[in-house]
Amino acid sequence: MYQYYCLNPIAEVGLGNFSDQYQKAEQLEEAQAVLVRSASMHEMELPENLYAVARAGAGVNNIPLKECAERGIVVFNTPGANANGVKELVIAGMLLASRDIVGGISWVREEKDNPEIQKLAEKKKKQFAGCEISGKKLGIIGLGAIGQLVANAAIPLGMEVYGYDPYISVDAAWNLSRAIRHIQNVEDIYRECDYITIHVPLLDSTRGMLDEKAVSMMKDGVVILNYARDLLADEDAILKGLKSGKIKRYVTDFANPKVAGAEGVIVTPHLGASTEESEDNCAIMAVKEIRDFMENGNIRNSVNFPNCDMGMCSAKGRITICHRNIPNMLSQFTKVMGDAGVNISDLVNKGKGDYAYTMMDLESPSTEEMAKVLEQVKGVLRVRIVK
Repeated sequence: MYQYYCLNPIAEVGLGNFSDQYQKAEQLEEAQAVLVRSASMHEMELPENLYAVARAGAGVNNIPLKECAERGIVVFNTPGANANGVKELVIAGMLLASRDIVGGISWVREEKDNPEIQKLAEKKKKQFAGCEISGKKLGIIGLGAIGQLVANAAIPLGMEVYGYDPYISVDAAWNLSRAIRHIQNVEDIYRECDYITIHVPLLDSTRGMLDEKAVSMMKDGVVILNYARDLLADEDAILKGLKSGKIKRYVTDFANPKVAGAEGVIVTPHLGASTEESEDNCAIMAVKEIRDFMENGNIRNSVNFPNCDMGMCSAKGRITICHRNIPNMLSQFTKVMGDAGVNISDLVNKGKGDYAYTMMDLESPSTEEMAKVLEQVKGVLRVRIVK
């Protein structure tokens, strides 16, 4: 019996994908797997028997990835599960920034008791006028699950779409419309585009990338949309650009005292993935990832260990090892099996940065003795008997 714990409310349609082999734990300390949305885990004391953390969403800055990796805890996320919800909000954000829809709605509410509101509206509507997005240039930084959907949606709206992503996957490239122009230098996005939307993860290399230098290259009257991570933008530079008129609107999904209420800023309260469909899809995907890992040892969509898949466990034994990505590990693992007189029928090893993951299918059941010997190998972080 496996036990899981939810740090946030997780959609029941997702939890329903657990089989009767799984039981919801009353306390975190009892859990072998954790599901989380926004709760911060940085200050939490993680239980000894915790093997997996699944983030029902894409961002994982609320999870201590390195600490988890060092303890052999695999952290998953659900890329693409909320992509359509975010895409639709980005399109809405562009429309809100192009025409003062919010201002118009606010004016109507203020004048709701005015008997002459109909006539007055005809006089006032000019102050809420804007421009159409058709015919404008849209620059998309990051062509992952969300970026590619935004790109493909913008083409039928009449926009000229420019995409920048030096790490674009083959699958993402195949899914992009041929009408999208693939840009090699992000500075060309800054110089050419009327609308710029960013869809990259928060890394040391991307933190604050929309800074004063980037803003200075942009066209006058540019609209910037940030539905990815707040820290991708240097908000002091953004506000300075708004004040000077360089930036027409800054649309963001991340409210804080600096941008809330600032002139020219449209802020939504982190609504990107807040749709029933997105929450359901993320929950379903997270549960399926946990099940495949706990039952078969397979890793799909991990952020701190490599993806590794040997399919359904049909061998007599399967053992998995989280370890450092250093030389001479496999020869030591196979020696342990040889010394135990156990034949390895299949083996897969994958590396990702400082960490690696090895799966071995055996022609006899795995034993605690094997696991204890493997744990003694220098560089091994955790050994788990799947079968």
